[in-house]
Amino acid sequence: MISRSPDLFNFRGVVSPRHLRSFHHRHHPPPPPAPTMSDLRPPEHQVAGHRASADKLGPLVDGSGLFYKPLQAGDRGEHERAFYEAFSAHAAVPPRIRDAFFPRFHGTRLLPTQARPRDPHPHLVLDDLLAGLRAPSVADIKIGAITWPPSSPEPYVAKCLAKDRGTTSVLLGFRVSGVRVVAPGGAVWRPERQELKELDTAGVRRVLRRYVSSAPGEGADCALAAAVYGGEGGVLSQLRELKAWFEEQTLFHFYSASILLGYDANAVSATGVGGGVRVKLVDFAHVAEGDGVIDHNFLGGLCSLIKFISDIVSEAPETPPLAP
Repeated sequence: MISRSPDLFNFRGVVSPRHLRSFHHRHHPPPPPAPTMSDLRPPEHQVAGHRASADKLGPLVDGSGLFYKPLQAGDRGEHERAFYEAFSAHAAVPPRIRDAFFPRFHGTRLLPTQARPRDPHPHLVLDDLLAGLRAPSVADIKIGAITWPPSSPEPYVAKCLAKDRGTTSVLLGFRVSGVRVVAPGGAVWRPERQELKELDTAGVRRVLRRYVSSAPGEGADCALAAAVYGGEGGVLSQLRELKAWFEEQTLFHFYSASILLGYDANAVSATGVGGGVRVKLVDFAHVAEGDGVIDHNFLGGLCSLIKFISDIVSEAPETPPLAP
């Protein structure tokens, strides 16, 4: 599926992954202490991907701000680890972009899990991107009309193509993979994954409107759009900053990566301003080298998402109602 070269991400100006262990020891603080099984639990607000269970590996959090993602099978896990190691040390990546839009990488850990209590499995140790949000409203949006890297074998390409054509990926350049919305009273709206897979263009617009609505029912009042999507530090502002980087960067091509949106629903409802709005890139098992070429696949999907959200802001109330 991906290159097996050990120097896959040996970019110019970057220490090769085979030498990164000593590099990190010289330039980064030691990794956090390894948690025990009693410290770990599946993320309560996970909206996409496999959920950890007694018979399945999945991401875990420790309650202290760290997120543990199990390395995927085959080459994917090692590929994602190689990306994080190279990206975190890459001199050509602006520190602002790395710090604002990507999870901080803390190395890897062998951890026992509920699925494999006697067989520790390697996990990427990352920042918990939703830590500190008391009532997280979350959306996972997979970006790109093409979700497979160029070196993928034909059976995998066919599988991805069928999924992309069956969702809005090909049509819009992105698809909604998961969403969780918390209403002011604490009610949670979380559509089933099959429902999201079947969305058409109108359905995507409806979901993105409901993501910033104050009512827990079927209606979409977009009462929180100005606070969450608009304004300084809102989703649109952050997406446009990310777009400016993608208009220039030729280091990486981000196939099948997602943009994770998050905000604190309680804070927005109470204050009428953005409640810790977060925009992050996640899922890098299929990143490819850019070879000096702009990532038009990701950039096109990002521009499409910006247009959808911008239209919602222009149609929405200017200020959200405050909670009683």
